[in-house]
Order: sequence, then structure tokens, then C-alpha cells
Amino acid sequence: MALLLEHEFKPLPADRQIETLPFLEAVAHLPPFFDCLGTPIVYSPVKADLAGNIKKIRAVYESNPAKFKTLQNILEVEKEMYGSAWPKTGATLALMWLKRGLKFMLVLLQSISDGERDEEHPNLIRVNALKAYEIALKKYHGWMLQKLFTGSVYALPYKSDLLKALEKGKELKEEETIEKIHQFVSRVAPILDAIYEMYIKMNAELNYKA
Repeated sequence: MALLLEHEFKPLPADRQIETLPFLEAVAHLPPFFDCLGTPIVYSPVKADLAGNIKKIRAVYESNPAKFKTLQNILEVEKEMYGSAWPKTGATLALMWLKRGLKFMLVLLQSISDGERDEEHPNLIRVNALKAYEIALKKYHGWMLQKLFTGSVYALPYKSDLLKALEKGKELKEEETIEKIHQFVSRVAPILDAIYEMYIKMNAELNYKA
């Protein structure tokens, strides 16, 4: 699974503090995943949003790498800096939406690797995409966006085509690619869980609809 395993995420340390730069370098290579889902009208904005949020976080980090060494440092410093406008501002807001996009991606891939499928149409990934949307994004979207996403599942690629795209066009056995998906998910899930925990602990999670 060349697309996702080229740039590894560092393992989550015991103190659950995620270093900003290695995290940004790893996630910077993930937006092209959304090209593999087709349906540009829906997934191109998601890809652009993901890339834009990574850029915003990187700009904050580069303004003072020592001060913003970890993602938690970013939230702590911005909370002090922005006062009542926080957390709906700065890199804190960018990371909040970035983690949701990554969650969608992770739940979708986990669902595929777990073998969840529509038994009548086993080569479709609608079931997996709807599960990922329900868990990661739906409650943060207004009615129009929800309708757009729900309708987009009918234009998603076949599972076999998605797996081939993840291998950058190489023909591999399905079980080989599924094993790589499992590796990727098992590396990234603990990091994403730690980010979600951090937002809850710092009362930084917002539920407004986009």
C-alpha cells in the first residue's frame, strides 16, 4: 500500500505527547488518499480542507518550533493567546478538523480491512464509507452537506479499484493490500485517539455544523 505506508508515523510515546513536526510530515502525504475515492465534487474539497489545515498548523509550528514542539503545546499556548476566541481559531481549529478528516479515512480503511461489506455487492465500499461518515463527520455537517455525502457513496470506486489505487496501480493480491491497510490503521489509530483525548481533556472540542 505504497500511498499510505511511504511515510511512517512515529509510535505514540508513553506520555502521549505527539511531536508536531514528525506528525505534520507524516500526515502531509495523506490528502492524495481522497483522489482514490473519485467523486471530485465531494472529495476534492475534503482533500483541500485536509491539506489547508496541515498548512495552517505547520505555519504556527514554524513561527516558533521550540514553543510548539508538541500538539499539546499548540493548544495550551493558543488557549492563553486567544482567550475567549479559543478554541474556534488558529491551529487549534485546524487540528480539530484535520483529526475528523483522518478519522473518516481511518474508519473507512478499518471497516474494509475488517471485511465489513454488503453481501449482495461485495465489491462496493458504500457500507464502509457510510459507516466512516456516520462516525467521523456527519454530526458536524449541515443538512445540505449530509445529503451530498450520502449521495456520493453511489459514485465510489469498486473496492478492487480502490485497493489498486492505494498501491499506485500495482496489481497485488487483495489480502496483501488488506494486511498493509491493517498495519497503517494500527499505527495511526493510537495517535488519533490521543489527539481526540487531548481535545476532550482541554475542553477544546466544538460541535458546530459546517
